[in-house]
Amino acid sequence: MSAILEAPLGRRSFLKIVTMAGGGLVLGYYVRPEARADAAKADVKNAEGSFAPNAFIRIGPDGTVTVYSARPEVGQGIKTSLPMVVAEELGADWGSVKVVSAQLDPVFGPQFAGGSMSTPMDYAVMRKMGATARTILVEAAAQTWGAPAGECVAAGGMVRHTPSGRSIKFGDLVAKASTLPVPAEDSVKLKDPKNFTLLGSRIGGVDNPKVVTGQPLFGIDQTRPGMVYAVYEKSPVWGARPLSANLDQVRALPGVRDAFIIDRTVPENELTGLVPGVAIVADSTWAAFSARRQLKVQWEEGRFPDSSWDDFARQARELANAAPGANNVTEARRDGDLDKAFAGAARVVEASYSYPFISHANLEPQNCLAHVQGDRAEVWAPTQDPEGARRLASKVLGTAPEKVQVNITRIGGGFGRRLDADPVAEAVAISQRVGLPVKLTWNRTDDLQHDHYRPGGFHFLKGAVDSKGGLSAWRSHHVAFGSNMGADDYPARFVPNYLLLNSKLENGIPQGPWRAPGSNTYAWVVCCFLDELARAAGRDPVEFNLALLGDRDLVPGSGARGRPYNASRMRNVVRQVAEKAGWGKPLSRGKGMGLGYYFCHQGYVAEVAEVTVSPKGELRVDRVVAAVDVGSQIVNLSGAENQVQGAIIDGLSAAWLQELDIRQGRVVQANFDDYTMLRMNDAPRAIEVHFIKTDYPPTGLGEPALPPLAPAVYNAIFAATGKRVRQLPLSRTDLSWS
Repeated sequence: MSAILEAPLGRRSFLKIVTMAGGGLVLGYYVRPEARADAAKADVKNAEGSFAPNAFIRIGPDGTVTVYSARPEVGQGIKTSLPMVVAEELGADWGSVKVVSAQLDPVFGPQFAGGSMSTPMDYAVMRKMGATARTILVEAAAQTWGAPAGECVAAGGMVRHTPSGRSIKFGDLVAKASTLPVPAEDSVKLKDPKNFTLLGSRIGGVDNPKVVTGQPLFGIDQTRPGMVYAVYEKSPVWGARPLSANLDQVRALPGVRDAFIIDRTVPENELTGLVPGVAIVADSTWAAFSARRQLKVQWEEGRFPDSSWDDFARQARELANAAPGANNVTEARRDGDLDKAFAGAARVVEASYSYPFISHANLEPQNCLAHVQGDRAEVWAPTQDPEGARRLASKVLGTAPEKVQVNITRIGGGFGRRLDADPVAEAVAISQRVGLPVKLTWNRTDDLQHDHYRPGGFHFLKGAVDSKGGLSAWRSHHVAFGSNMGADDYPARFVPNYLLLNSKLENGIPQGPWRAPGSNTYAWVVCCFLDELARAAGRDPVEFNLALLGDRDLVPGSGARGRPYNASRMRNVVRQVAEKAGWGKPLSRGKGMGLGYYFCHQGYVAEVAEVTVSPKGELRVDRVVAAVDVGSQIVNLSGAENQVQGAIIDGLSAAWLQELDIRQGRVVQANFDDYTMLRMNDAPRAIEVHFIKTDYPPTGLGEPALPPLAPAVYNAIFAATGKRVRQLPLSRTDLSWS
């Protein structure tokens, strides 16, 4: 049975709940902000304490268990999975659980959603929260019966006395439990995972019924009495300001209330907050969009009016020929003796890889509803970082952050884009000017031409294999655009002779995190070049990569990131995916298998793609097999599989089709007719997901399964055709063969 749903919980409603006398048992589980995993004691009768609560449970006299979900739901399923953790430890009946979206409030602690961090940050805390509530209920039942608490078990929304078979529902224990103190932390025992009955099962998303019936969950659905509608025109050239506009003509158009220039940048000199533009305020979205087509603006040139992708590529090629230490060539890391290794190598391979800027292309366009009254504001926004949105809104208003209330809505796709809150800044600035609730909506052109893009980049590589077929040297020169600097030096963990050079291309392009930041391109470059080296060594790619991983368990962290790398976990997923995919089976010409694997956001994932390429170059992805190690527990099997499947499809769309062209300081593409996304008929014919449980804390799944997809497909294309493709996307390359 699916969970019951309830409207969002605001601060006032929460305060009413926690002060109810005898109306229910409310548990606030407190953690120090600087150490979320450390529990502190709280009084169940009064959840207002000196520590900010991370999450809350309310059990009503009718037995209903309400779990407050504090993190934004971006489609990653966290609004379902984290309450499942609470319900499992509590022993609740999932059919009696209400999941309530909590609004931004310091009592809930950090409330962002990004970096696949929700599960690793909250899993242990949620377990403890549910277990603490269970311990109190069991003690209440034991005292009611005059029996030892050790003889009582909570399950299915009730407590049972094992020797006598007596039972009592949670709701009937509320009054007694509310009089009991919170137990000492060391007396709260977590369940043995082997006894889990809810975790690891398939549970549909708690919002699914509302999503499929079109209920107003998303930011773009929000309304307020008396609100007006707005659009915001920004310069197509990043960093330019409006000099003048035909404002009087626009104000005279049907349904238009006002049109005006906003000539501010907040924060100063930033491209990812409020930037100068022209606002049109109207009685409807249609009226605002229609008036915008009549708007004529004279813009200044901006900082980089002549920048283009072709020029960036030319600069990158010039830098590739420069020596270490030359202007704009920084030596980031050097190990061993490369000259000696290359001189004594059995085979040396050189290659250059490039990838373009791409957009997040969220299905729900950027939007925000804001109401500014004096020095205060209330905001309704699909934001991944509501606290960041609050801070930016307060800077726009020139007021204290606590004077901005942010209401978190469900999000129609984030992928990192909605960690930035520029639509919030725009809506707040417009509402401040007109003194009314303002609903700002971007169109698809806004979304494509004013995104904070996944950075493009260039990698110039040279590698060597020795007479035994082992990787002996690796040289990489990464030419990047600033926010994507510091290429992941994964090979440095395993090759004795290594050099990493970095160069930065000056640009005015707004950039930001795109699903699996950095890893989404590094994995493609590294795994494809490893495949080239394996072929040069005359070795099977799976065998070559397993040999590279060696026989150690932990490999010390490398580079600035310094993260330890568990080679044994990666070996396991590589072996598993090869076995499940039937690696090595005979395939006819035009069919091929390719391997991709990567460590990303604490997850270890390997994927094998099986493709068919016709002699005319028509590509079909027949099958993708994934082996995934994200720790000891899959919380919601249905949601976990969906995340991996979605990452594979998203990764294929980016690798095959997505590309933004930059000319004269602007993005050329304006809509989905010239920015192509993957269609259903091009999706993989089959996707198989195999989870490997290991004795490590559970981690997130939004990002780790995406990076291995591109190299798996590209390496499979080489196996099928003999064509080595070194640029993203695939649509730029003729795959025909004879």
